[in-house]
Amino acid sequence: MSTDPLCLVFVPALVVLLTAAENKKGLPLTELEVCNIRDQATCVALTFSTALEMEEQRGYPDIVAEDCWNEWQRVRLEIQTSPL
Repeated sequence: MSTDPLCLVFVPALVVLLTAAENKKGLPLTELEVCNIRDQATCVALTFSTALEMEEQRGYPDIVAEDCWNEWQRVRLEIQTSPL
């Protein structure tokens, strides 16, 4: 039995979905829009080690879904200066 816990991983990454939605809208997303995108996004359960490996291959971390609004506010400022 493996001791590697499972975690939920958004596919594609939630930060990518939010960036695309905001670019399409042409204006900052509202908190409701961010939460709706998160709630409708596809995620899979992976072992923590596999999720970490995927993140390393991707080259950037995804945002924390449980705090997606605050995380998005932080990340979107970073994206404006250095896009994914």
